[in-house]
Amino acid sequence: MSDQDTPDTTASVDLWPTVNELWARLEATRKHAGPEGVLLRILKLSEEVGEVAEAVIGATGQNPRKGVTHTWEDVQGELCDVAITALVALRTLTPDAEEVFARHLARVTERPLGPAAP
Repeated sequence: MSDQDTPDTTASVDLWPTVNELWARLEATRKHAGPEGVLLRILKLSEEVGEVAEAVIGATGQNPRKGVTHTWEDVQGELCDVAITALVALRTLTPDAEEVFARHLARVTERPLGPAAP
């Protein structure tokens, strides 16, 4: 495979079209519809966060029985899974997920980082 045939993994991904595609694929195979399906999609976040914790524990060797079982690259991947799962869950709640996220991000960005000066 030449360099021209190798996918550019540093290229920017079109985030929201990709989130919408993932959402559509999940919707096509959803086993639970309605409010139950939405709740299960949101609960998936807890599972993903747990995998981040497991990877951090594994990367630091904090489980003496298992030792070092993960790398910091594993932690990065798990954090990406959390972000993707959260965005897909948001898309499940609203077709306007991109706008909702942009508004919220703007509000968070405008918040002061510390307490107001006296």
